[in-house]
Amino acid sequence: MKYDIITFGSATRDTFLRLKKGNYRILSEGESTEGQSLCFPLGSKIFIEDLRVSTGGGATNTACTFSNQGLRVAVCTKVGDDKRGEAVIEELKKFKVDTGFIKKDKQYLTAFSAILSLDRERTILIYRGACHFLEEKDIPFNELETKWFYLSPLSGKSAQIFEPLVKFAVKKGIKIAVNPGNSQISLSREILKPILEQIDILILNEEEASLLSGIEEGQEMDIIRRLKGWIKGILVITKGKEGSVLCDGKYIYRAKTPPVLPLEKTGAGDAYGSGFLSGLLEKNNIEYAIQLATANATSCTQEIGAKNGLLKKGQWGKWPRVKIKKKLL
Repeated sequence: MKYDIITFGSATRDTFLRLKKGNYRILSEGESTEGQSLCFPLGSKIFIEDLRVSTGGGATNTACTFSNQGLRVAVCTKVGDDKRGEAVIEELKKFKVDTGFIKKDKQYLTAFSAILSLDRERTILIYRGACHFLEEKDIPFNELETKWFYLSPLSGKSAQIFEPLVKFAVKKGIKIAVNPGNSQISLSREILKPILEQIDILILNEEEASLLSGIEEGQEMDIIRRLKGWIKGILVITKGKEGSVLCDGKYIYRAKTPPVLPLEKTGAGDAYGSGFLSGLLEKNNIEYAIQLATANATSCTQEIGAKNGLLKKGQWGKWPRVKIKKKLL
């Protein structure tokens, strides 16, 4: 095989803006109909303390972890024919990721995000650019020689390639890891269940797991049993600062996160999912994969930019490996 993994999904240019205190106000849940809200004075100048520019997007973030872990990886996505798109490609090349499947689009600009950071929380402004218009015709299926597909969230028009990619992978004997976005999760059960039955690793956060299963958050075991019944492989549910819970059909695995505060959480979910698959491919051991995933995600949150804190092969960060609790399902 030419590659170990090909990733699919978004490719963005991210600008991180750390807001200066006193230039904004947080509205409480009682003051806002949308829960806590970030508020600026209309017509005013809002000062920032720090500005960083990086690249992001699920397809590129995960690809960089895979490459850091010594795997042969390519990205299949779309960027605009612009400076932001060139920056995405150049950064991937620095990580030794194959960019040959990245298509430049003359109609749409490269996707862009502005991340407003304050007191370890964030609000993200998103421009849905070229990567959200990746179509089936843009994918060179006859060149996709790989052992694994990693499908990060596909939104906008690109959500339509979800089913064709899974069908192609199954036909070619390619294994599939999926971290679905709302566009995939919201598909009808008639369309979604046959797709999920082909998935080798399904990666969700708590909110996504609740939405997909149709069971309220908090009823964790009910959610796990329902979702595990829909897939043949491993179910992964990330829980933010509470860690993660996984199920392989026979055992439940639980792990906490190291006791460190995050500096910036952008990209942590991508770092966990790609770290988990990297560890699984390295040792074929779920407990080891959880430890590597947790370390990679934690390290990601200690730097600004989704790729700057990613671990390289053999690294574990400054914290001990997390302990895994394992019990029969």
